[in-house]
Amino acid sequence: MAEQAAGPFPGQGQARDTRGVTQDMAPTCLRPLLRYRSFATLFLTPLLLLPLPIAVPTREAKCAYIIIVMAVYWCTEVIPLAVTSLMPVVFFPLLGVRSSKSVCLQYLNDTTMLFFGGLIVAISVEQWNLHKRIALRVLLILGVKPALLMLGFMVVTAFLSMWISNTATTAMMVPIVQAVLDQMDNTEHDVTMMEQATGQTNTVIELEEKNVSDPTSVHVISNGQVPDDPRSSEEKKMRKRICKGMTLCICYAASIGGTATLTGTGPNMVLKGQMNQLYPNNNDIVNFASWFGFAFPNMILMLVLAWLWLQCSFMGLNFKKSWGCGTERTAKESAAYDVLKAEMKKLGPISYAESSVLLMFVLLVLLWFSRNPGFVKGWASMLFPGGEKYITDSAPAVFIALLLFILPANKPKFKGWNPSMSDPEQAEEDIKKPFLSAPLLDWNMVQRKMPWSVVLLLGGGFALADASASSGLSAWLGHQMTPLGSIPPWAIATIISLIIAVFTECTSNVATATLFIPVFSTLAASVRIHPLYVMLPGTLSASFAFMLPVATPPNAIVFSYGHIRVLDMVKTGIVLNIIGVFCVTLAINTWGKLLFELDTFPTWANSTTSQ
Repeated sequence: MAEQAAGPFPGQGQARDTRGVTQDMAPTCLRPLLRYRSFATLFLTPLLLLPLPIAVPTREAKCAYIIIVMAVYWCTEVIPLAVTSLMPVVFFPLLGVRSSKSVCLQYLNDTTMLFFGGLIVAISVEQWNLHKRIALRVLLILGVKPALLMLGFMVVTAFLSMWISNTATTAMMVPIVQAVLDQMDNTEHDVTMMEQATGQTNTVIELEEKNVSDPTSVHVISNGQVPDDPRSSEEKKMRKRICKGMTLCICYAASIGGTATLTGTGPNMVLKGQMNQLYPNNNDIVNFASWFGFAFPNMILMLVLAWLWLQCSFMGLNFKKSWGCGTERTAKESAAYDVLKAEMKKLGPISYAESSVLLMFVLLVLLWFSRNPGFVKGWASMLFPGGEKYITDSAPAVFIALLLFILPANKPKFKGWNPSMSDPEQAEEDIKKPFLSAPLLDWNMVQRKMPWSVVLLLGGGFALADASASSGLSAWLGHQMTPLGSIPPWAIATIISLIIAVFTECTSNVATATLFIPVFSTLAASVRIHPLYVMLPGTLSASFAFMLPVATPPNAIVFSYGHIRVLDMVKTGIVLNIIGVFCVTLAINTWGKLLFELDTFPTWANSTTSQ
């Protein structure tokens, strides 16, 4: 899911608030000036750009003026992202770009309702701890050998991140990783102390005897202690590297996993909404099933390569040691397994509420996949005449969300009441009790956990795209980009992926996608290539924020635990960015071409070109 700049999870508030850090790092002479940078950015940006709409009083120039100001505010975050997203409601009507009615309609459209319904289902999964039960069960099945343990953490995190917030997934998984690592360290310390207690006396005697015969050979400390074994310092370094790898794998898997589903992260929803906005006759080419068919294999490939890279960086490729080939479970691994079993035991047996939420979750996924699969008729057209035109993915999402507010959290009791067989007082209490208990989800919980700012951010992006197309700004940009037609399409897509992967390190992923996707649409029209051929790489690359702690909340949460340095994240993340760009380029040129027919320029893409 799309991420927030601050929230209730540990370390999440560090995701974007880097102003104090920047001020501390600045030279002493510049620190007084940095106090005013937010003020200067907020007021000087619109003033310095004001000559644009004054000198060129056209709708295109006025629209460009607002978009540039919003882009600066989004990148610098001088005001909250959601507040910046409300600027089109005020300034587009004032400047005569779009009417208030047209602008406001963009803030709660079909795509926003799909996002809203999916988030409600995700909140219910978190409410009943179903995500934690799934995580622990998978980890217990995969095992606790170092390589398998890391793979287990990454698989679980990526799977959960497909359906619930990347931030919530990371906030839940990192404490589990921390508990496992702490228990492994404690167990190793206990085993070392036992070994030293049993072998210390003999070792000291042997060293003293050797020292008598050769005084220069071995130095024995006067209090009888044996010098530190160099192997122990090497083991400490290895433990530190494993700890870094285990924690980094969580935030990286969360970002990678969110790309696999349409509702998994904000940029995916931005693409869905922009496609419907810019190409109203696109035949619903981007839906839950088609996106999953394209992005899920890409996610699997990225996850495997990321796992191998983390293994190589922090644990080495020692198969006997990492995989445990032909070895028994060590004391550390047994301790880790015991921790996972203890956490699972705390959850107790699966409850009626968890079963109900799991059933609703599975039902929603099935409804999404079977609505309009493409190769056969879906339930939308089979059960409802003309349903393929009227029913979109938002309908089943909101339907399941409604059921979560209706279905009871406890199993209804169907026992009859017999006055002669019952205690009168107990019978009176039973009569007062409602047949249905409290529902699986209540509105107060949704109100607390719903990321309303992302809903506004999506709406602001849709308003920008609508104004850009209607004002003629898109057509003007397309005309300027015509010379790019001489560059091969695969090179354009690769360059786009690289640019977005770098840009998203310092800007919100949703804001990045919102700013660039309309530009990519215009670029596709100008060079006559399939719009998705450039929009898909840009969308996926907006989630590749691997290099900095401030790039995304999952990175900040992991960084807040103190195991890793910024340099560790940069060195590891830059390779993951390259892996991500490689995987996306491979995907759009292989199965993506077959799935979306990316080697053709579709007729529905002419709708924007002709505007």
